[in-house]
Amino acid sequence: MTDSAQPTDPPALVTYDVSGRVARVTLDSPRNRNALSTRLLDELLQALESGAEDESVRVVVLGHTGGTFCAGVDLNEVTGEDDPNTARGIRLTSVMRAIAAHRCPVVGQIDGHVRAGGVGLVAACDLVVAGPKSTFALTESRLGLAAFAISLTVLPRLTSRAAARYFLTGETFDAAMAREIGLVTEAAEDAAAGAGGLVERLTQASPQGLAESKALVNRQLLARFDHDREWAIEQSARLFASSEAREGMAAFLAKRPPSWLA
Repeated sequence: MTDSAQPTDPPALVTYDVSGRVARVTLDSPRNRNALSTRLLDELLQALESGAEDESVRVVVLGHTGGTFCAGVDLNEVTGEDDPNTARGIRLTSVMRAIAAHRCPVVGQIDGHVRAGGVGLVAACDLVVAGPKSTFALTESRLGLAAFAISLTVLPRLTSRAAARYFLTGETFDAAMAREIGLVTEAAEDAAAGAGGLVERLTQASPQGLAESKALVNRQLLARFDHDREWAIEQSARLFASSEAREGMAAFLAKRPPSWLA
């Protein structure tokens, strides 16, 4: 007798749950620190679209499992490609825009590490509460890259001096500094409680009031986003294809110094 068991689908990398008026979208791939793989980005976009289509939803909470909110682009996937074309940039920018242009306020609930592309997701959120385990870094410059794609949401949030410092140095900063420079709304001892307080306030507002107020405060961000998006994707793809970035990513994955530090 042959085994007739059917192959099972792989576990979801992003979960979506609705309770009352709140949709919770959770990055749930702790095995690789919620890295932005093609599948995770596709699932995240689908979850955001589900929240937008459900008229009962008033607020979306974006959170994570594990000690890392998001480690940035999945470098194992990138280095396995022969041609890192614009598809990855299109996916990432589509997700960031879906957050910023969502009809509902999106609240980031962060209590873990946020790196590179993950910072772009945080910056796209309308409100962000970061807990004491949160750390942030724009590490692209250390790999021979620059944060072109995520700059579409990050640069409008940061002060110009903070942007210069953290884009150039790639150094790590904590939740308190993230609040000071405009990346997050609140640095809290309890991220869940802090986010819950904001959600409670948001659900007291009218659906029209929330949607129109969000559109108002994000108007300039989205205008700049749409104006610069194609250029940012092209520049990002150009750098990912460069020999210096290939060396930087390979060195990072091999846990060795890159050639320019030899």
